Parts: sequence; C-alpha cells; structure tokens
Amino acid sequence: MGSVTRGTTNPNRLRRMDRWIAAVHGGELRRAADPLAVDLGYGAAPWTAVELLGRLRTVAPHVRVVGIEIEPERVAAALPYEREGLAFRHGGFEVPVPSRPLLIRAANVLRQYDEAEVAAVWERLCARLAPAGAGSRGGLLVEGTCDEIGRRHVWVALGPEGPRTVTFATRLGSLEQPSDLAERLPKALIHRNVPGEPVHAFLRDFDRAWAAAAPYASYGARQRWLRAVRELCADWPVTDSPARWRQGEVTVAWAALAPRG
Repeated sequence: MGSVTRGTTNPNRLRRMDRWIAAVHGGELRRAADPLAVDLGYGAAPWTAVELLGRLRTVAPHVRVVGIEIEPERVAAALPYEREGLAFRHGGFEVPVPSRPLLIRAANVLRQYDEAEVAAVWERLCARLAPAGAGSRGGLLVEGTCDEIGRRHVWVALGPEGPRTVTFATRLGSLEQPSDLAERLPKALIHRNVPGEPVHAFLRDFDRAWAAAAPYASYGARQRWLRAVRELCADWPVTDSPARWRQGEVTVAWAALAPRG
C-alpha cells in the first residue's frame, strides 16, 4: 500500500533522527525480548537501514531491522546487504512483518502525499505498532522530513494512541534562524506554517528568542540555541532537556502544534 517515492538518499542522512530514537526509545528496545524495528521506504539504496541497525545496536544489542520498500527492484538491489539482524522485504504501509514492531521509521516518505492523506497513513502505521503494556508505552512511529545531507530535520513521534511530539533538529553551524527549519516540516504541518496556525506562532516565537539570544553567539551557536530554547520554555511545552538541546534539538508536545480545523 502506497506510492513509489523518488528514492533519493545519502549515507548519514538520517543520523540525527537515529540518534534521537536511540536516546528516547532505546530503553523500550533494550527491554524487549525480540525487538523489531522497521525502516519504511528506505529508498533506492539500503544505507539508511544498514545505519539504523548499527545505531540502534549501540543501545539495544538484540534489535532486528527490516527495510521495507514498495519498489521490487530496490528490494532486489538491497538483498546482498542482508546479514544477521538485517533483512529487506517488499511492501508498503501494511508493514508486512510477522510481529508488531517496536519502531517504524518513515523518513521522507509522506512528502509526496497530500496533507489530507496523512491522518489515514498515521492511523494505519500506528495500528501496526507493538501495543502499550505493563511498564511499556508500546511502539514508536517516527515520521518526518530532512534535507539531502541531513543538516535539517523535523519529525513527529507517534505511539499506538497517536501523535505525541514534534522534534526540530539541525546542524547549528548552518542555521541562520530557527524558521529555516520550516522547509523541512512534515507533510502534516508544512502547509500550516501560516498566520493563525500554532506551528507558525511557534517558529515566530523561536525566531524572536533566537534574536534575543544574539549576545550568546560570541560563545558559539550551541550556547545561543540553548538560551533561545530556555526562553521558549516560558510559553511552549518543551518536553526534552538541555542534554538534547545541546545536540541542536528541541522537542515540543504535539498538542501545542497540531493544526487547527
């Protein structure tokens, strides 16, 4: 189920997303008896699935990764890269794996779809996640968009119950102002960056906080970012801590940025 994407990818393109997943979801993966992660729509080359396995295994040594692609030729080209813990399958949004995964990563997949189609895709993918249980929040769907070399990323994290958070991540040395990240908003938000919508107000306030933090630029872009995010916390439900902010990230509750209407 789904449509063939352009398939463009580059090594290390998804490193920011992968590191965030390892940091916030590593415990769930580590505690599971047989943790399964899915790289949905990995593209014309299997690099992102290969890298996902390596990064997740730093926090969950027994994790398995299945790369899923809707284009059969791409699956055939990836098969030589299979090894212990890494497999490739033909499929789409139905996620054809035998058990419910603890992670589905769908990066740069929904970019070509209409905004009206996103909710149904999210619902279908969330229904495939491992359910919540005793001491577990269940599986995680991470869906978002980045630029071609992974400098700028925005993604939504969803659990079995639906969307939870939105994360903005960037290489700080390349950033002129936080609203530069608007071009990488996921499909559910990119057309909502207009006056009257919460995501527009958030990016406006972020730019103002960034401008107010300009004196900290003499200590480096990281210190300026840290100061700007602290300023944001007064008015926006930032859910992460300075340990993540230092990585050029900030995560906000989905409810604060969800589209109106």
